[in-house]
Amino acid sequence: MAGDWEETTLGECAVWLSGGTPFKGNEAFWSGPIPWVSAKDMKSFRLHDAEDHISPLAVGNGGKLVPAGTILLLVRGMTLHNDVPICMITREMAFNQDIKALQPAKNVDGAFLAYWLLANKPELLASVDHAGHGTGRLVTDTLKEKQVLLPPLAKQKAIAAVLGALDDKIELNRRMNATLEAMARALFQSWFVDFDPVRAKLDGREPTGLDPETAALFSESFQDSEVGHIPSGWKITTLGACIGFRSGFSFKSQDWQESGVPVVKIGSVKPGIIDLSQVSYVSEEIAQLAARYRLSTGDMLIGMTGYVGEVGLVPPSNNPPLLNQRVGKFVMPKAGTESLAFWYCTTRQPEFRAFVEARSHGTAQANVSGEAIMEFPLVAPAPEILVAFNRECQPMLDRILSNHAESRTLAILRDTLLPKLLRGEMSSALAVDLA
Repeated sequence: MAGDWEETTLGECAVWLSGGTPFKGNEAFWSGPIPWVSAKDMKSFRLHDAEDHISPLAVGNGGKLVPAGTILLLVRGMTLHNDVPICMITREMAFNQDIKALQPAKNVDGAFLAYWLLANKPELLASVDHAGHGTGRLVTDTLKEKQVLLPPLAKQKAIAAVLGALDDKIELNRRMNATLEAMARALFQSWFVDFDPVRAKLDGREPTGLDPETAALFSESFQDSEVGHIPSGWKITTLGACIGFRSGFSFKSQDWQESGVPVVKIGSVKPGIIDLSQVSYVSEEIAQLAARYRLSTGDMLIGMTGYVGEVGLVPPSNNPPLLNQRVGKFVMPKAGTESLAFWYCTTRQPEFRAFVEARSHGTAQANVSGEAIMEFPLVAPAPEILVAFNRECQPMLDRILSNHAESRTLAILRDTLLPKLLRGEMSSALAVDLA
């Protein structure tokens, strides 16, 4: 350890702020542009937005604003039994009372402090206690007492720059994936919701952005149906009439262990991509009993408990995971339309999520059956149009999976470098060479 590193505490490294919740009954508080962060939003190290937003009227009326660069740390919630979410916000945001905001002291680099928290997640997780009703809690006074070895500010910035460069690459992949998914979903909206190619033909125009062969696949008229006008030759059907569905294997509590073959559980199902860093493990012997539930890259899964209706793709992995109960797998057809692009875009629509949530049940947490999921109604195009769409969009999904795999590799490298850099065991210059 370099002699110019000093011992301090986490409490001395930052100003600690508490969050709040504006009155839910005042709609004027909840109709603005300011992201309001809660536990459900804290899914990435760099946080760009939140599901809920408040108005400037809510600031000072329960809404607590903090600037870009502030660190958010979840200190209360069921999530804390499995993970301690840590985020750096990239814009001004508000946050709720289950979160603490850390604004770095003058002698502390904010990014360095965030990486220190990330490197010390295991210790933070070990400090979680129970607040009742299964809720995890991190006591602020206990957190503030944790010892921190703090290098001079210049070294903090150098260390943060090395780690930040890796996160920059991860962030670039995230933006690329967001763009690719938006492109695929925009094309789906145009072809299968707004029926733009058919409307263009009906108006005597050439469909925009389509080659002549693809344009020729679309009809020039609409027909009546129970859901309104749909393109001639298309039909109203259900998801279950088009693709299959399989639930996961029922593992026993004694099957779980610290390492081995990964198992995708409810907590692994994230929107868009399955999170293989949030899995449980079973032995090879147990995995052989559940061999038919082994997953492959690109399989499409859905959560059936908790955040029901969440759909994600299985990313590449050197250790392919198994499927647990209460997570469903969509089984693709095998008649020339086995690409899942159309079905992925179908299940990523807000209408699909709303449909599944409406058919869920349960008081403690929502549950939905596979049968209810597969009753989702849809307008099925002519098979050749579905094939054309898959030909356009499947490469986008493949690239998304590839980018995700690269980001996972970068994250592993970052997490390997983290403790060495933060203990002064490796210089930032050497770390740059390794990265």
